[in-house]
Amino acid sequence: MTRSLRRTSGLAAIALTATLGLAACGGDSDDSSASDSSSSMSSDMSPSESSMGSTPSDDAMDAGAQTFGAGCAAVPTDGAGSFNGMATEPVATAASANPLLKTLVAAVGKAGLGDTLNSADGITVFAPTDDAFAAIPKKTLNAVLADKPTLTKVLTYHVVPGELTPDQLAGTHKTLEGEKLTVKGSGEDFTVGTSGAKVLCGNIPTANATVYVIDSVLMP
Repeated sequence: MTRSLRRTSGLAAIALTATLGLAACGGDSDDSSASDSSSSMSSDMSPSESSMGSTPSDDAMDAGAQTFGAGCAAVPTDGAGSFNGMATEPVATAASANPLLKTLVAAVGKAGLGDTLNSADGITVFAPTDDAFAAIPKKTLNAVLADKPTLTKVLTYHVVPGELTPDQLAGTHKTLEGEKLTVKGSGEDFTVGTSGAKVLCGNIPTANATVYVIDSVLMP
């Protein structure tokens, strides 16, 4: 009987050992499966999904956020001539896409100043609209456009070194032409030069310049 009890105890111990072994194997398998699943989910997540929440704000993406003036409403809302489109290009190229500045762009081309303006390192441009040029008697305008030295003198009088913010705009500034240009006003109300040209849309960013669109052509 003692031998029988020993045999029974031995069998029970073997069975318990086997059960524990199987349980341990099952636990390892489950842990491995969970780890694999977690790894798969991590690798399947795209960069855009994992970086959600770090999208730039709308203001940071809107080049027109800091512009001012009633004339800004005439600037296209999209495309190369829009604020966002102009912000990515140097100033002469940016202006060429803006429908308000066709005559100015043509004048810059006749004077051969496109590359000069595009390569300038930080400038402010006072940009007369097409209507501003149209206000000049046609005979006078054609004569200036045909006279490259005079045209260059007039156009460079519209350019000031440095990118002037609205807070820096009022005051007297030396132009690329060499003479000084006075800007008066504050806030969102400015006039430029002795003719009192009004800023229609100001603080427009381009890749290398700040542009202030004005309603008349400045004469040195």
